[in-house]
Amino acid sequence: MSRGKYIFVSGGVISGIGKGITTASLGLLLKSAGYKVATIKFENYLNIDAGTINPIEHGDPFLCEDGTEADMDIGSYEKFLHEDMGRDNFVTMGQIYKTVIERERRFEYQGEDVEAIPYITNEIIDRIQSLAKKRQAEIVIIELGGTAGEYQNVFYYEASRIMTLKNPGDVIHIHVSYVPTPNHLGEPKTKPSQLSVRTLNSMGIQPDFIIARSEKLLDKRRKDRFALFCNMHPEDIISNPDLPSVYEIPLVLHDQALEQKIFKKLSLTQKEPDLKKWSDLVEKIKSKKSKTLELAIIGKYFGTGDYQLRDSYAALFDAIDHASWELGVNVKTKWIDAEKIEKDGTGTIGNPCGIIVPIGWGERGAEGMVKAASYAREKKIPYLGLCYGMQLAVIAFARDILGWKDANTTENVRETKYPVIHLIPSQKTHMENRAYGGTMRLGSWDAVVKKGTMAYSIYDKYNGFFDKNKGLTCERHRHRYEFNNKYSKDFEDKGLVISARSTVENLCEIIELSQSDHPFYLGTQGHPEYKSRPLNPHPIFLAFIEACKKRE
Repeated sequence: MSRGKYIFVSGGVISGIGKGITTASLGLLLKSAGYKVATIKFENYLNIDAGTINPIEHGDPFLCEDGTEADMDIGSYEKFLHEDMGRDNFVTMGQIYKTVIERERRFEYQGEDVEAIPYITNEIIDRIQSLAKKRQAEIVIIELGGTAGEYQNVFYYEASRIMTLKNPGDVIHIHVSYVPTPNHLGEPKTKPSQLSVRTLNSMGIQPDFIIARSEKLLDKRRKDRFALFCNMHPEDIISNPDLPSVYEIPLVLHDQALEQKIFKKLSLTQKEPDLKKWSDLVEKIKSKKSKTLELAIIGKYFGTGDYQLRDSYAALFDAIDHASWELGVNVKTKWIDAEKIEKDGTGTIGNPCGIIVPIGWGERGAEGMVKAASYAREKKIPYLGLCYGMQLAVIAFARDILGWKDANTTENVRETKYPVIHLIPSQKTHMENRAYGGTMRLGSWDAVVKKGTMAYSIYDKYNGFFDKNKGLTCERHRHRYEFNNKYSKDFEDKGLVISARSTVENLCEIIELSQSDHPFYLGTQGHPEYKSRPLNPHPIFLAFIEACKKRE
C-alpha cells in the first residue's frame, strides 16, 4: 500500500445526515492548508451510475465534465474544492461487482474461487489507491454511502478496516452521526450515536472522530458522554450544528481545529488553512440583501408522497443561490407542479420576477411546461429554459408564432406532424436496443456562440466560461433529443434566434428572443447549473437574476 494518508467518512443513525458536505468541507480545509487532496464517494446501489435513477428516489444526478452521472455529493466536492470531478471520484457497488465478475470471466483470478473477501474489498482498495496515484494526492477522503449497519455497504467498511490494519498511522475514520433533540425532552440524546459507534466497533473499526450533527452546538456534558461510551477523548467529538448555509460548515469545523487534529493523528505537518475567500463568501451570503425576488420553478419532480423535495433539482437551486449572493439579492422560489398548470391553467404561475423550466423527461407535465414557456413570452417575464425547458420553449414558439398547433417532440408524440424536437440518428440504435444507461449525449461539448446575440454578451461579460478568441463555450449535456435543424429557417424567419451551435454535428445549443422583443428569454440545451460554483457563479444565472431584478 502506498504511503499516502486516507480518511474514511461514514454515517450513522439516519441517511442524508451530511456526510457529503462533511467530506467536501474536510477537503476544503486540507486543500486550503496546502495539501493535495482527492475525494471519492462509494455508493451502495447496484446501478452502474446514477443516470437511470428517478431523481425523486435519490435526488438530482450530478453531471461531470467527462459525462459521469454521479451522486449529488460529487457536486458538493466540486463546489467546495473548486475542482472538476469525474468517473474516478464516484464508485457504485454495481461497478465493483461488474468489474470483479468480468475479471473472473477473463480468467484473471487464475482459477481461484472468487469470494467477496478478498476480491470485492481488494477492488475497493484498488479504486482508492488508483485515485491517489492519478491525482498525486497526499490525502484521500473516502465517503462511504448509506449508514453503518446496512448490509449493502459492509464491504466498504471491511476495506476501511483492512487499510487501517495494513497501514497503521496513515488511515483514520470519521463518523458523522445524528444527535436528536426530541421536543418532549428538550435535550440532545446521544444514545442513537452510541449504538451507531457500537455497530462500527462490531466491524473492527474504532472512529478517530465523531462529527455530531445536531440542532445546536453540543455542550460539554454531551461531549463527555460521547467520550465515555464511545471510547474516545472529548476533544475528538466535533460539533456540527444546523446552520443557515452549508457553506458555513468548513468555518465551524475550523473553529474547533478539526484539520489540526487530523494533521496530528496522521503525523502531517500542521499548517494553517487560508480561508479568506471562503470567509468572504460566507459574509456575502449572510449580508443584508437589497431586495427579494420570486422565481417560479415549473417542474415535475417535486413530490414524494406527502412531502416536497429540493434535492430533485439540487444543482439548479445551488446555481440560483450562487448568482443571487453575487448580486446581493434574496431569491424566493415558488415550486409549481407542471401538471397543476395543465389542470388549472397559467393563472397558477401568477406574476413572478422570473420563470425557470428545468430538466425533465417524458410526457407527464410537458404540456404544463409548454404553457409556462408561452406565458413567460407573452407576459414579458424573464425566462430560462434548461435542457427540456429549452426544447419545450421551441415547441411553444412553433405553436404560437409559426402556427404549427401539432408541433411537439418525438419523445412524447412519435408521429407528430411537426417534429421540431427529435431523436438524432446516433441515438436511435441505443433506443431500439433499450441501451438507456450512459448512452445519452453526456459531458462537456464545445459550441460556437454567435456574435451580436444576448448569449454572446452574457458569456463575454464574465471570465472563466468562454474562449473569446475562438468564440467557444463549453457546457455539460445530458439528453437524447435535439432541436430539429430541418426547421431552423422557419424559426429564424419568425424571430427565434439560434445563438449557439455545437462544433460537432452543428446541433442547436442555445435559443433566445431578441432583447428588443423580450427582456430575457433564453433556452440552453446544456446544463449551466452543473458548472456553477459559489466562488464563480455561472454567467447565464447571473444574467437571468439581473433581468429578474429589473422586472422587480
